Amino acid sequence: MYAFTIERPASAADAAKLAAGGARPLAGGQTLLASMKLRLADPGQLVDLGGIADLTGIKKEGDTVVIGAMTRHLAVANSAEVQAAIPALADLAAHIGDRQVRAMGTLGGSVANNDPSACYPSAVLALGATVITTQREIAADDFFTGMFSTALEEGELITAIRFPIPKRAAYLKFKQAASRFALVGVFVAQFDSGVRVAVTGAATSVFRHADLEAALNKSFTPEAAAAVKIDATDLNADIHASAAYRANLISVQTQRAVAKALG
Repeated sequence: MYAFTIERPASAADAAKLAAGGARPLAGGQTLLASMKLRLADPGQLVDLGGIADLTGIKKEGDTVVIGAMTRHLAVANSAEVQAAIPALADLAAHIGDRQVRAMGTLGGSVANNDPSACYPSAVLALGATVITTQREIAADDFFTGMFSTALEEGELITAIRFPIPKRAAYLKFKQAASRFALVGVFVAQFDSGVRVAVTGAATSVFRHADLEAALNKSFTPEAAAAVKIDATDLNADIHASAAYRANLISVQTQRAVAKALG
């Protein structure tokens, strides 16, 4: 690990100023610290967000649930508000990584990092959430821009995420056994306005699947999902799975997610 300094601001505004000056934000540290230990990252200066009280917490606001960026996975999983309003989101959080990861990892850190196989981005995208930052509000459809890439600008920090409450929803993932990341994960959410389907682990970034959404809008059933042919052309292929295998997993996990959402 390279030498570095660390700042511990008391407010999001102060943290944003430090980040704008070149300091690297530290949320749960589940990716950044591991990279630093391997000398793959040399931030020089860190800004620890852990002491900023305004960045934590969960509350229901009308037909949405607002979760602070520094809220730990374990807190989301155990939240009575989330379990009642969006049980699929609580279930997703309960199966991220292992106990240590869930105890330290944060919602905002995961979403800002946008790992291609992370679980939270699929929930943000499928639920049509709004990412609230120190500068603005960003719709989920505009937030994720590519592998480890988002619409966040230099010095812009996530403060909270606002999740609309769906009629029904479910998340299913096929885990990569060693990392517990999603080899393929599918989050399905049904609203009065229509169905949204987000896929993680299968491509360079989380994405919505238009054909599955169209089919499920006509008939919200596993059979409707099964009838959709999944194109493997732009899907990942690596030592863990071929593109064709991931395409099949998208179909299977969607079918299972719809069945789970229907109860």
